[in-house]
Amino acid sequence: MSDSAGPAEPRPLGERRRWPRSFADRLTAPLPGIYTFPRVVRQGGMRPSAEALRQVPQLPFEPAPLPHVDAATVAVTWAGHASWVLRVGGLTVLTDPVWSRRILGTPARMTPVGVAWDELPPIDAVVISHNHYDHLDAPTLRRLPRDTPLFVPGGLAAWCRHRRFTRVTELDWWEAAELPAPGGTVRFDFVPAHHWSKRTLTDTCRSLWGGWVLTDRTGQRVYFAGDTGYGHWFAEIGRRYPDIDLALLPIGAYDPGWLLRPVHTNPEEAVRACQDLGARHMAPMHWATFLLSAEAPLEPLIRVRAAWAKTGRPAGQLWDLPVGGSRVLDP
Repeated sequence: MSDSAGPAEPRPLGERRRWPRSFADRLTAPLPGIYTFPRVVRQGGMRPSAEALRQVPQLPFEPAPLPHVDAATVAVTWAGHASWVLRVGGLTVLTDPVWSRRILGTPARMTPVGVAWDELPPIDAVVISHNHYDHLDAPTLRRLPRDTPLFVPGGLAAWCRHRRFTRVTELDWWEAAELPAPGGTVRFDFVPAHHWSKRTLTDTCRSLWGGWVLTDRTGQRVYFAGDTGYGHWFAEIGRRYPDIDLALLPIGAYDPGWLLRPVHTNPEEAVRACQDLGARHMAPMHWATFLLSAEAPLEPLIRVRAAWAKTGRPAGQLWDLPVGGSRVLDP
């Protein structure tokens, strides 16, 4: 892991690398122990109450055609959860794409995917934040051409290559790679997160986790946080990558807090993270899609709007999009 405060030199695309057996030394909080599950059961479980679930039909779902953009325009469309269609530098990039109706261990989606797969333009790249099933969805990736460039955390390339993807670039924290684009190159920087990784019974922390900072030739910059709790990394990311135009930040899956707070920001913490980053706009994500925790389905939106209002910042800088909604970044 680089400890340089300056931008890293881009690494070669598709480079094959050796990684440590475990990334557990990157954890910023202990993982749940053997007594976690009994405590969850005693305290009411990980699902909203039946009364709270009556809010599901009110979740914002407003699919619309993708905006027309050129190589100098940055635009985002929320497909749901942590899946975005990001247009930057003339590229179309998917973040943590999950187009499946159901993922392992959770009920079916509360809202449909906000962008139909056959309405997507050709996908120029995919970024993955970590290997949890609600962020790394094998059935969705199988829909992609196998020469689609994938940008993944260290230790995850083997999983992708096993599925015959041929252009996989895995990075450590603070490392970067660049992809040619119609508007010049787009830079992909992998940055830390307060989270962890696990996909099977035997691979806990065997691959890394983190977020991505995408920067086009003109310096327009989008930060995709992936999945993360609140902590010191946000201020450091803001220091190393100044002038972030848009931060895509998670606001859901935080109740019970005693269990989830180390790895999932609640709405107030997400707003504080946006402030730490120095980001010009914030777009909430990681809510309104899958039932992962006990808060009421609409609660994250209500709380993030209230937290944003308390900052005194203009309401228009909070892009609280419906699933399927889009925004175009003003130059």
